[in-house]
Amino acid sequence: MKKDLLLAAFALLGGMSAVNGQGLAVNDAERASRLSIGGYGTIDYVQPIKSGFKQNGNLDVSRVVMMMNYQFSSKTSFHTEIEFEHVKEIWIEQAYLNHRFDERLQLKAGLLLTPFGIVNEYHEPTSFNGVLRPAVDNSIIPSTWREIGAGFQGRFSEAGLGYQVYVMNGFKSYDGGGLLGGSSGLRGGRQKGAKAVMGSPSVAARLTYDAVPNLVLGVSGYFGETGSTLFNKLDKSNHAAMAKADSSVVNISMVGADYRYSIGNFKTRGVVAYASLANVAEYNKLTKKDLGSAMLGYYVEFAYDLFAKDGSGEGALTPFVRYEKYDTNYKVASGATRKDAYNKQDWVFGVGYRIAKGAVLKADYLLSKSKADDSAVGTLNLGVGVTF
Repeated sequence: MKKDLLLAAFALLGGMSAVNGQGLAVNDAERASRLSIGGYGTIDYVQPIKSGFKQNGNLDVSRVVMMMNYQFSSKTSFHTEIEFEHVKEIWIEQAYLNHRFDERLQLKAGLLLTPFGIVNEYHEPTSFNGVLRPAVDNSIIPSTWREIGAGFQGRFSEAGLGYQVYVMNGFKSYDGGGLLGGSSGLRGGRQKGAKAVMGSPSVAARLTYDAVPNLVLGVSGYFGETGSTLFNKLDKSNHAAMAKADSSVVNISMVGADYRYSIGNFKTRGVVAYASLANVAEYNKLTKKDLGSAMLGYYVEFAYDLFAKDGSGEGALTPFVRYEKYDTNYKVASGATRKDAYNKQDWVFGVGYRIAKGAVLKADYLLSKSKADDSAVGTLNLGVGVTF
């Protein structure tokens, strides 16, 4: 049925093209065979729980993503993901051209996911435990983190090594006001390919090693400076304006490491990420923000698949536990005061039931507390996730 609908759509496009006198490069059936579609989605229920308080829960179609790929030739393809967030927001999550010279060298150009950590690249709901993505992958690594750029990726199978290296636009730090701060870290600076500004390019790179059975190790790095709208049509001879614009830019160096290990039905993974930021004192003075000069976060997770029928995991009941520690004010600029409210730790206890290869039901309980408040805040999370 899906193929019939695709053929009908291409037939309609072909007719429109013929009317315009443009013709088709290939016939409709071949075009349909070169197109692949897929997607994923999550529907969540989040219920805060605190003794002595009554709080409303939140229900959300948090994201529905449609993926479409077109194979121009055996070497060249185009990949795109269209994301609908919270029902009413529409974003392009990925849109890039890929050309494969061989396994060791592929060119990618367009809107790319920044290769950092695990979840930023592998964030389909069936690929991670828990209803919500790990807090470190929001507060420190600002998933889903994507920018426009170009570069190369490849794999040396005999050595078990894979690599990615891209030149990309950086975060935006200023657009009429400061976009970065202690409460959300770098997250507010993601430009997501939407009329992104760039003063200078950033570099993102990742290396993975999987020669040891059942183990994947990864290291990631990101280096660059943020963009600012204060540089738009800026007269270089205006020294006061130049100084103000310079103070709106933050230099970022971020490094991380991660692992994934499985043996039988037992699985564990962990991530650590550290970001060092420069020019922070000047930035905070200009924007009245509380951005830290360094951020640190890490987590470790353990899970066991019960009742798995085969390698797909279908029928598995997967209890898991995850511990996270993250601080967006791990260090602050000289003279500033660290905010203990940004120094947090989470325990997540949950379970997932995979009712089919691409469909999972999830439930977990999150206990979160900050250094500023010793009492933990609980949250019950329930969710549905699909990938196809």
